[in-house]
Amino acid sequence: MSKGRLEAFTDGVMAVLITIMVLELKAPRGTGWDVIEPLVPGFLTYVLSFVFLGIYWNNHHHMLQVTSHINGAVLWANLHLLFWLSLVPFVTGWMGENHFASLPTAVYGVVLFMAGIAYTILLTAILRLEGPHSRLAAAVGRDIKGKVSFTLYAVAVPLAFVHQLIADAIYVFVALMWLVPDRRIETHVNRERSTSRPTAQ
Repeated sequence: MSKGRLEAFTDGVMAVLITIMVLELKAPRGTGWDVIEPLVPGFLTYVLSFVFLGIYWNNHHHMLQVTSHINGAVLWANLHLLFWLSLVPFVTGWMGENHFASLPTAVYGVVLFMAGIAYTILLTAILRLEGPHSRLAAAVGRDIKGKVSFTLYAVAVPLAFVHQLIADAIYVFVALMWLVPDRRIETHVNRERSTSRPTAQ
C-alpha cells in the first residue's frame, strides 16, 4: 500500500492544528505594554506547542522516508497519533488562559505523554510490517530518547500539582532535548547512499 496519501493527510492535519493554535492568539486592545503582559502566558504556551508539533512533524517525515510501504494497521496507528495531537490546541489554550495552573498543566502533560505513546505504536506497527532488518529498524535502534521522554512526562504530570513550574520546566527540557538534531535516520540514509554510489574507475 502506498504511503503517499498518509503523508499528505498527516501534513494537512498538522498545518490545520498550527493554524487553530495561532488563531487562538487574540490581538490586544490597546498599544501599551500593560495590555501585552496578560497575553504572555498564552504566547509562551503557543511557542512550546508549536515546537512540539514541529518535532512530531519532523520525526514523522523522517520515519516515512525510510518506510517502503504501509498497511491498515499503520493507517489506524497514524490516526491514533493524530487524535492525540489534535488535542494540543485545546490543552494549549486551556493552560495559557489559566496562566499555567496545576490541572491544565497536568492535562497538557497527559496529552504529550499519550502522543508519545501513539508515536511509538505507529513506529512499532511499521517495524512489524517491514521486519527487524528493515532500514527503519537499523536507523531507529533502541530509541533511548523516546523512552526518556515518556519517563519525564510521567514524572511531570503529578509534579504539576506540587508546583506547575516544575512540570513546565520538564516540558521545555524535553522539547530542547528533541530540538537537538536527531540524525539517526538521516545518517543511515546518507550511509546507504554513499555505499551504493558507484566508485570512480
